[in-house]
Amino acid sequence: MSENLRSWIEVREESDFPIQNLPYGVFSDAQGTRCGVAIGDVVFDLARAEAVGLFKNTGLANGTFGTPSLNRFLNHARGVWSNVRAHLIETLAEGNTEGQAFCESHDLIVREPVAMRMPVDIGDYVDFYSSEQHATNVGKMFRPDGEPLLPNWKHLPVGYHGRSGTVVVSGTPIARPRGQRRGTNGPTFGPSEKLDIELEVGFVTGTGPQLGTAIGVDEAEHHIFGMCLVNDWSARDIQAWEYVPLGPFLGKSFATSISPWIVPLEALEPFRVPAHEQDPQPLPYLRGSDSRGVAIDLRVDLTPSGSANATRVTETSFTNMYWTMAQQLTHATVNGATVRAGDLFASGTVSGPTPDEFGSLLERSWNGTKPIEVDGGTRTFLEDGDTVTISGRCQANGRVPIGFGVCEGTVTP
Repeated sequence: MSENLRSWIEVREESDFPIQNLPYGVFSDAQGTRCGVAIGDVVFDLARAEAVGLFKNTGLANGTFGTPSLNRFLNHARGVWSNVRAHLIETLAEGNTEGQAFCESHDLIVREPVAMRMPVDIGDYVDFYSSEQHATNVGKMFRPDGEPLLPNWKHLPVGYHGRSGTVVVSGTPIARPRGQRRGTNGPTFGPSEKLDIELEVGFVTGTGPQLGTAIGVDEAEHHIFGMCLVNDWSARDIQAWEYVPLGPFLGKSFATSISPWIVPLEALEPFRVPAHEQDPQPLPYLRGSDSRGVAIDLRVDLTPSGSANATRVTETSFTNMYWTMAQQLTHATVNGATVRAGDLFASGTVSGPTPDEFGSLLERSWNGTKPIEVDGGTRTFLEDGDTVTISGRCQANGRVPIGFGVCEGTVTP
């Protein structure tokens, strides 16, 4: 796509959603809940566009977009995803007076405020642990007398299966979880006293092969539709008591927030970069012929309870990830496990090499020993009423920047 391309819809220069992006989501207004695409400050109504015949000859099945999730669209082949995107770009491009007249005559542009919903009906949710810096930091804190990285870490993308039923859309309040915590004379029970965030990026899949068939590393991205922001909220005190020997459970399963817009992988193509160097070389099934990451600038802002002023607590880059999306998806299916349309795979906490690049409060405060300055006070972990806002943006020389919107949540008692 030409970097000079503009839309006949006015788009602010600083907008996350120029015509080069066109992320997909689900929204509600007085007319109901359905699928849409963001462009600038408005929503393009995919359901109405489909009903009036805009997507003829794209391979799109009838009734795809008039539903409260993107799953029917994700069930299509990658070629259909590309065809629909190409139709949207052509219709919305500056100078297409016929496309503009078509959209205006059929009321395809929704300008009034809308409520954003969960973009996909998530069947399975996997959370990885793919930042070497984050894993090293956690290892130093929790295993000070041992090696920070366990022996398997550089040989496979470590992960666990999360709870898809508690994945929520940005803006959903996050209730402070309760559970067992380690005490001086045995476990105690009550609200988490070390509620944390995890700055992550997720990808959403289309359909995969049948049960028992692995996805090859060079085929993996054909099954990835797009990406979103993720905050995998974590109760560190509950997690620390429960996680040996089987790993995360109640300390993670209470809530995971995602941004409402799914940015297509095709829109991210101009921001692909060589993947992180891996040493030792992984086993053959994890070696790709074109191993690439995505350059996404990520930020975390914390607005403390009672304040209107946010404090920037983290600025880092998704290029810091050790394992790629393709390797993650390949490893997740190498045993024959299935992948379905709408499955969510999260990167794990994204952390860089310096403290202001750490993607969790556990690291930023070094497990509570180094308080962080915020408006009106300090924080080590989250307090009730605190709001966390994650944002992400892709920028490159000569390219129109695109973004992901925000992934936000406020802690409630």
